Amino acid sequence: MSSATHLKDLALSDTGFVFDPYTGATFTTNATGLAILQALREGLGRSAIIDRLRERFDVHGDLESDITEFYQLLRQHGVVPPNFTGTEK
Repeated sequence: MSSATHLKDLALSDTGFVFDPYTGATFTTNATGLAILQALREGLGRSAIIDRLRERFDVHGDLESDITEFYQLLRQHGVVPPNFTGTEK
């Protein structure tokens, strides 16, 4: 299964509750994490995700490192494969 398929199959609520139907795992994320997951499901790359976050939120700090850290959490929880970088199509 591709990471795109896995991401599209995640159940996301508007409140940030996430359910992974493949593992049964659940977790919550904040509005920023939810926006990143939604963007990944749409197939957006890192730069487009950064642009979207800047449009939606009052962003301060280094978005590159924040996204890298979020991707690491997704990898650790098996939501995306270990080699996922967010640039795959």
